[in-house]
Amino acid sequence: MLPFTPIFIPGLLCTELLFAKQRNMLPDAGLVADTTRHDSIHDMASAALALCYGPLVPVGLSMGGYVALEMARLAPQRMAGMALLSTNCQPDSEASKAQRQRAITLAQHKGFQGVTRHLMPRLLSPAAIRDDALVTDVLAMAADIGRQGFVQQQTAIMGRRAQHDTLTSFTAPLLVLCGTLDILTPPALSVEMARFAAEAELCLLDGVGHLSSMEAPEAVGNALKALFERIVV
Repeated sequence: MLPFTPIFIPGLLCTELLFAKQRNMLPDAGLVADTTRHDSIHDMASAALALCYGPLVPVGLSMGGYVALEMARLAPQRMAGMALLSTNCQPDSEASKAQRQRAITLAQHKGFQGVTRHLMPRLLSPAAIRDDALVTDVLAMAADIGRQGFVQQQTAIMGRRAQHDTLTSFTAPLLVLCGTLDILTPPALSVEMARFAAEAELCLLDGVGHLSSMEAPEAVGNALKALFERIVV
């Protein structure tokens, strides 16, 4: 057992399957935050903090990274470390908010389609898209989240705050990881985050898309192992 609790936080339209292989690789499978019950990043973070007592290490991908950063802002004294995967520390842009609102309206009035195959290139690299089993898992996760979860998550993402100050004041070991072919959160955003935090280690995975933990499960698992080994509680 580790002297801290890893808390895995899935991204938009993702379930615990997002981190299944890493949790099997690590010495402690930790806990998985529920990101389907709230429509604000703040409330998601508060619920995740309530999952356990004592020191913890949030591991968040994409939207999960926004939640991890909010956890660090709310309870810095409990952060033994943190992993930010395929994410960024910026607030949502006005253009992105408008796009999300259109997606919410479509889901509410014309039905929820989940992750359609024409959206897959934004989530996976060209090589990963040819992996039928991986594509099936991505589609299944979205179906499991469903319309209500999708609307709540998009609403939460739109309302997220900037977290530059959180990173600047973060003194525990930090992993910042991103795929070089990530379209949704390009590597430059991870480079930016790593520059803000004194104890950040940047890991860029060549040829990997947005869902890095599923595309490169072993590489992400090894990066998390290295992070955990840096942590002293």
